[in-house]
Amino acid sequence: MQSDLVRIGDKLISRKKIMRTVERILELRSQGSSQQETADMLGLDRPFVSRLEGLGEVRKGERLALIGFPIRNGEELRSMALSEGVDFVLILNEKQRWHFVTGRTGADLFNEVAEMLAGLRQFDTVIFLGSDRRLRWAESIWDNVLGIEIGASPITEDKYVDPELVRQLIRSVRCP
Repeated sequence: MQSDLVRIGDKLISRKKIMRTVERILELRSQGSSQQETADMLGLDRPFVSRLEGLGEVRKGERLALIGFPIRNGEELRSMALSEGVDFVLILNEKQRWHFVTGRTGADLFNEVAEMLAGLRQFDTVIFLGSDRRLRWAESIWDNVLGIEIGASPITEDKYVDPELVRQLIRSVRCP
């Protein structure tokens, strides 16, 4: 279990205090406060508020991909995503995931995965449904990822994902 307090040199840092401040910044900004007004209210520098927004920014765009595994209701999600205009959908259940991995030689698997990873860079946004570890991995590869965590890694059984939650995320990306 992760401690709320972190020692950095001679400083003791509270994770909760940082998270509360970030939440307050986002709340004020989403309510219409300017970056400068938000910074002034919280005793921060405006460039800090701008930088924080930049770190979390998800660009809205035209091309959208949806990837997820292991998903129990994949056909339902695939159908919904296509009806919402998602350009690329790869949803696998646990059996399909293992078939994908074991159905190739090591070199073929590596090449196919490398091509897929490179191809996903062409999308403005990639919605990723997966475990906490896989989500962190996806975020380290693509800077345009929105994730829905479906459980702690390793996940060995199919997980149900609420299609309406995914639909809302798709629409929020598509519609300003």
